[in-house]
Amino acid sequence: MSTETSGQLKKSAVGTSGIVFFVVAAAAPLGATLGAGPVAFASNGVGAPGMYLVAGIVLLLFAVGYATMSRHITSAGGFTAYISAGLGNRAGHASAGIALLAYNCMLLGLFGQFGIFARDLLGRWGWHVSWQTLALAALVLVGLLGYLEVNLSAKVLGVLMIAEVLILVVFDAVVIGRGGADGLNVDAFTPGHVFAGTPGIALLFAFTCFVGFEATTIYGEEARDPYRTVPRATYVAVILIGVFYTVTTWAIGLAHGADAGTAAAKDPVGFVTSVNTEFVGKFSTDLMQVLVVTSVFAVLLAFHNTLTRYMFSLGRGGLLPARLGRTHHRFQSPHQASVVQSVLTLIVLGAFMAAGADPFTQLYSWLVGLGTLAVLVLQAAVAVAVVVYFRRSGDGAPLWQTLVAPLLGALGLGAGIVLAIDNFDILTGITGGPASLLPWLIPAAALLSLTAAAFAALRGRVVQLTAPASLSPTATDSEAAESPASA
Repeated sequence: MSTETSGQLKKSAVGTSGIVFFVVAAAAPLGATLGAGPVAFASNGVGAPGMYLVAGIVLLLFAVGYATMSRHITSAGGFTAYISAGLGNRAGHASAGIALLAYNCMLLGLFGQFGIFARDLLGRWGWHVSWQTLALAALVLVGLLGYLEVNLSAKVLGVLMIAEVLILVVFDAVVIGRGGADGLNVDAFTPGHVFAGTPGIALLFAFTCFVGFEATTIYGEEARDPYRTVPRATYVAVILIGVFYTVTTWAIGLAHGADAGTAAAKDPVGFVTSVNTEFVGKFSTDLMQVLVVTSVFAVLLAFHNTLTRYMFSLGRGGLLPARLGRTHHRFQSPHQASVVQSVLTLIVLGAFMAAGADPFTQLYSWLVGLGTLAVLVLQAAVAVAVVVYFRRSGDGAPLWQTLVAPLLGALGLGAGIVLAIDNFDILTGITGGPASLLPWLIPAAALLSLTAAAFAALRGRVVQLTAPASLSPTATDSEAAESPASA
């Protein structure tokens, strides 16, 4: 009796709430607020919350076309499936390499952040454990959860996400209820403040806080009623994240008052916790220090699951070894991909550790910065792919969903890419040397992926990264390869 089934993820394993837990957890509400918030305020001053609102609107425009596309394509391939459907197989093959680079960079960088945060937290309690040990322990636990059923990961992420969101909601409510430092006002959203200082940097860091919401589509094959669940989860996720960041940064600005920008530049580490202690209390801040560690762990699990599903889809589709496209006989999880992803993470993370790399200024800053840029490139490509796909298919969907909103989203994301490249030194902390060449890894990853696809074709393997629109919601990529519509 076979212990594996090829190309079948567990059907109806997660609903809208489960998918939302995955993608909101990947956005790391607490970790991103404490990490990116001070940079945004230091760059933009009081108007920083306005930039979070702008980023949310741009990504909501992107989500309109993205969600519409999800009603036609159900695939664990995410970005690669959509780009293949709209821009052709070669573009899809190139995007596969960029996607693997993007999420691996995010995952590896966050292991460095987790190690530092967890080490500092335990140090306050008198326990001295190296960041390397803590990062490796997290890797083992993430790998185990990724191996098991997807709904177990969803439950873990749900608990962690609710806890970190609640503590900031309490902060928001108290600050707004007390009127902040100088009374309630909407100065943060007036043009004079929103475009003050260096708003481009604030917008860039606002974009980084949304990374992860786009993963809704990769759970389509495991979702209940995916043609409804995935679009619904996409809208819920981006609106929830956008409203949360906008309101929370507005509350932080109110708590600091007119000198928010100065306070952020002077004390970025204590920028949020200091006002939380002032308005809510020390116990809440102590709890926040614990929850920021669990917040980063939630991101690790979310990105690991994203990567394993990309690898599963690419293995099943012919671009990666076929074994990666197999699922566990009991859990119906992409267990082979999960194990390989864990091993690859261990190898690269171990190399950084052996080289004595700083876990925050190098491992985290460099790789998360590169990963953010790569995700923006993928999102912009998907927005264009949506437009092309619906112009070719002529299925009669409203122009707002298939042309206007995606194009506006693409323009906004294009601006984000320009900002990321222009401010890559600020995004990553790199001021020169070989590390400043990191953005070139994005076209290199695309070229490597195209080369892999060419070799696969020479070996007689058909690289099929997407399913045609004519398939039912439960159809798989492998079934698509056999359907007449794919000929």
